[in-house]
Amino acid sequence: MKTMKTMNWKSRVAGALALQCALCGCQAAPPAAPAAPAAPAAPAAPWVADLGDGRYQNPVLNADYSDPDAIRVGETYYMTSSSFNSAPGLPLLTSRDMVNWELVGHALPKLVPAERYATARFGEGVWAPCLRYHDGKFWIFYPDPDLGIFVITAEHFTGPWSAPQLLLGGKGIIDPAPLWDDDGKAYLLHGWAKSRAGINNLLTLRSMAPDASHLLDDKGQPLIDGNKLPGYRTLEGPKFYKANGYYYVFAPAGGVEEGWQAVFRARSINGPYEVRTVMDQGNTRVNGPHQGAWVRAQDGKDWFLHFQDRAAYGRVVHLQPMRWVDGWPIIGEDGPRPGTGQPVLTHAKPVAGAPVKTPPTSDEFSGPALGLQWQWNANPDPRWYSLSERAGVLRLHTQAAPEAAGYVRGAPSIIAQKLPASVFVVNTQVTLNNAQDGDRAGLILNAMQYAWLGLRKTAGVTSLVFTTCTPAVVRCKEASSVVLAAAPSMLYLRMSMAEGAVASFSYSTDNLTFTPAGLPLAVSKGRWVGAQVGLFSVGDKAGAPASSLDVDYFRITAP
Repeated sequence: MKTMKTMNWKSRVAGALALQCALCGCQAAPPAAPAAPAAPAAPAAPWVADLGDGRYQNPVLNADYSDPDAIRVGETYYMTSSSFNSAPGLPLLTSRDMVNWELVGHALPKLVPAERYATARFGEGVWAPCLRYHDGKFWIFYPDPDLGIFVITAEHFTGPWSAPQLLLGGKGIIDPAPLWDDDGKAYLLHGWAKSRAGINNLLTLRSMAPDASHLLDDKGQPLIDGNKLPGYRTLEGPKFYKANGYYYVFAPAGGVEEGWQAVFRARSINGPYEVRTVMDQGNTRVNGPHQGAWVRAQDGKDWFLHFQDRAAYGRVVHLQPMRWVDGWPIIGEDGPRPGTGQPVLTHAKPVAGAPVKTPPTSDEFSGPALGLQWQWNANPDPRWYSLSERAGVLRLHTQAAPEAAGYVRGAPSIIAQKLPASVFVVNTQVTLNNAQDGDRAGLILNAMQYAWLGLRKTAGVTSLVFTTCTPAVVRCKEASSVVLAAAPSMLYLRMSMAEGAVASFSYSTDNLTFTPAGLPLAVSKGRWVGAQVGLFSVGDKAGAPASSLDVDYFRITAP
């Protein structure tokens, strides 16, 4: 099967490469014939930020790496981001030029406390983190909006990372930003989530032990109150820096969809702070450009990484040049308002010569571990899957999720990944084994409203069904239609994503002719996240003998 799959895949890879090269003006040689039974060549990425001519296009990460924070240590750039209820959490990315990013791991194998996150708690978990390098090690301060601020450290970015330690407990305490001052003192700046604390639009400063083991005050002080600033709402996501004789607080305001990037500065850490808007949407199509990281390149030039909320696509990451005028930064290019920048769509790369890299998407399941792109809906159990029971195949053991609940989205055992571009195609081959009545398994596009195409066994008959769950409210309602009655247990499934997050599903029995299943669906976003695409196998109860879904491959390409 793997050898035949390799040969069929070769022609599709060549077509994808030809399309990408036609768009960027490059020339591509056809992929070399693989030596059987080698795995197929990696499919062309559906989005590449590096234009290949010394320039890049935004977004540099066209996927849901929400609330990014980044630093440079030596010649390498490092990034992490929010991960909410997905596990593993706190993705770890590295780059040589801030354009070509590689996913190298996760800092949080499981969310804590483990029992709390054994179920899918949408919108909870890991909110906006802060990444720093201090005292010879990496630090991540991250908030759980219901529990408080946690700290983890590592000598090496790829780990191992320490177990999370609770630095500041309490509801609604979010967006931590530490600062180690020149005099040896340390501080923690944080925001507030109104949904938990009853207040927001406020940044609070706390004194902290230099080893971040505990705080040195009981309450802290309000440092910057957005409620006292005309037009300010939802001031949050601060990053704390000291440079040029000033303390700088970079903080977004106005909300993720329509907001702007503000910078505050003061000569004393306790203020008073002046404020300027340093970037907004201006005349561009990049809505709400804010919340991110100031990074200085090796040549001394400054850059800013931030996100843009693109609804179902998630919060994608942009890279902006940053310059200084009279001690104030201007981010991006000159906008319509003096002193306020607007996002660039293309620009010269910060560092020349770095190889093209993109986070992984496709997986042949031929190695000993899952690709780093995969995350579970909740803390995973190793018994949920196997890569060794059948060589070269991901086996998802069916987990209980009663059909009467009519809500596949809530299953902890969904395995999924971020949408990697605005337009792409997913292809997978699945086989349902030992199905029991009530089993459902297949390909899912998961969000507050969702859709899946897969196999379902009812009254002893296995059918191919297309299921949608709409509208996008707290709890949607599933509706299924039979696409293929008495379906074979092995099928090829496809999802095509069009601009505007409109998804179309189809299937094939021979991997040559694909038949549409259901109507196209404009998918919603998730809870603080974009939609995700992945796989699942659930049933009314644990099967006996155990049922499972075998997945031969999962490939994402440009259309």
